[in-house]
Amino acid sequence: MPSLLDSTKGLFQLMHTLISNQDNRELSVDADLSGKALRKETAEYYDECYWDYLLTWCNRDNLAYHYGYWDKTTPYQHHQALLNKNQILYDAAGIKPGDRVLDAGCGVGGSSIWMAKNYGNRATGMTVSGQQAIYGAQHATRQGVGELVDFEVADFCQMPFEDESFDVVWALESSCYALNKSDFLKEAMRVLRKGGRVVVCDGFFTRREFNDEEWREIMICLNGWAVPNLCLRDEFGGMLEQQGFHSVALRDLTPQTMDSIDYMRNVAKRLRPLQKLGEWLRLRTKGQTANYLVGVAQHYLFTKNLTAYCIFTAQK
Repeated sequence: MPSLLDSTKGLFQLMHTLISNQDNRELSVDADLSGKALRKETAEYYDECYWDYLLTWCNRDNLAYHYGYWDKTTPYQHHQALLNKNQILYDAAGIKPGDRVLDAGCGVGGSSIWMAKNYGNRATGMTVSGQQAIYGAQHATRQGVGELVDFEVADFCQMPFEDESFDVVWALESSCYALNKSDFLKEAMRVLRKGGRVVVCDGFFTRREFNDEEWREIMICLNGWAVPNLCLRDEFGGMLEQQGFHSVALRDLTPQTMDSIDYMRNVAKRLRPLQKLGEWLRLRTKGQTANYLVGVAQHYLFTKNLTAYCIFTAQK
């Protein structure tokens, strides 16, 4: 028979609250919380995990560090789904071949190279990792678009560009790395030409409070991907408007992203023996192991509706 303690246990769970514009990870008391330290941590994470992404998630054609998009009834094709996501953003932002695009948080240039190859756009990829910029330039040259795509090592909250330099600011699963998302949006507004568009595609929290179990999975994801916080879905549109954007539109892509979310979990489960062996042999870094653990945790966040995968577009 259940005891009184059992029946009331759920009433006394510690709740954790997401605090906007703050690093919500459980960091040591002496952790460096400066923007410089956050940029360094982000760069180190991606540099450490370059081969993990290339060998287990993307390929040398799509170079995609993002989730895929799949709305077909046919069996999921992972690498095609990754390319589909680029097309979804391109269409949502109404990009034309003559538009100059800033790929803010470009990784190794997958999206920039894709739009240059398929539509002839000039694109500038911006990353905090010098190594990613080198890889990106090499990949662009290898794929024949080196003259259309260039790379800049910089912080997208403090962009080194002149006012009104771009027609489109593209942020595919990168705005999450801004501690204060408004700092990024303010800079996006500044560097966009009149009538220019911003397109942001990312994971967003659906609520602010979480129980112990939920918070544990959230911490695995934030720590594993070196992300300080995720924005609330219901607040991001208001942030865009506060920075002066208009015609704000939101589309929830979670249903079309679930096959990709499932795929990531399945890859993580399949690679578990290799991960454990690598840990035992001390061949896996702390960052690589943390990245691996996200594979299962991210699935929990989406299936429990803690996060939604959304695309926002807006115009200057």
